[in-house]
Amino acid sequence: MSDSFLRITEIFHSLQGETSTTGLPTVFVRLTGCPLRCGYCDTAYAFEGGSKIALSDILATVADYGAAHVTVTGGEPLAQPQCIELLQKLCDQGYRVSLETSGAMPIQDVDPRVYKIVDLKTPGSGEVSRNLYTNMEYLLPHDEIKFVICDRQDYDWCCLKMDELQLTGKVGEILFSPSQGELAPKQLAEWILADKLNVRMQLQTHKFIWGDQPGH
Repeated sequence: MSDSFLRITEIFHSLQGETSTTGLPTVFVRLTGCPLRCGYCDTAYAFEGGSKIALSDILATVADYGAAHVTVTGGEPLAQPQCIELLQKLCDQGYRVSLETSGAMPIQDVDPRVYKIVDLKTPGSGEVSRNLYTNMEYLLPHDEIKFVICDRQDYDWCCLKMDELQLTGKVGEILFSPSQGELAPKQLAEWILADKLNVRMQLQTHKFIWGDQPGH
C-alpha cells in the first residue's frame, strides 16, 4: 500500500508546556496550515510552508527520540485529513498520544485512544463563531477542554460555557490559560479562586524556559 503524506512544519523533542502532562518529555509533530486566525496565535509560522513527509518517515523520526508521549499539533492538525491516520498509527505503536485542536474541525473520527485537547475559542480570540459545538458529543472522560482568556469578558463567557455545555465531569480537565501579554496570570488566578472554580489554571511552561522560539 502506498504511503500517506502530510505537510509538516516541524518535529521536535521538548517538555510539554501545557495540559495535564506539563513537564513531561514529549515529541511534537506540528502540522502545517490552519483555517483560523486567532488574535493571540503564537504559531503563525505554521500557517503555510512546511514539507511533505511520508507517514512512515514521520513515525521513524518520532521513534528516534525515544519518548513515551507524542503531541500532534499545528496550525490546525485536523485540517489535513491524513492526520486521522497519523494519530491511529501513533497509538498503534504504543505512545500516549494527545491532539491539540482548535475545536473548529470535527473530532468524531479521531481514534478514541487519543487524548483530545479541544481549544474552545473565546470572544477575545476573534474566532468565537468558529466553535463547532457538536464536538462536545464526542468528548471522552480523558479529554481536556482549553480556554485562552484575554480579559474579564472572556472569563465570564468561559464560566457560562462551562455550565451551558456541562463540562465539569464530562472531561478530565478544564484548562484556563491567560493570553500572554493581555491578561496578567495573577488576575486570572484571583478570579478563579474568588469563584471557587473547579478548573486547572495553566501557564505555558515552555515559554518560561525557551521563550517564543520555534521548536520548543
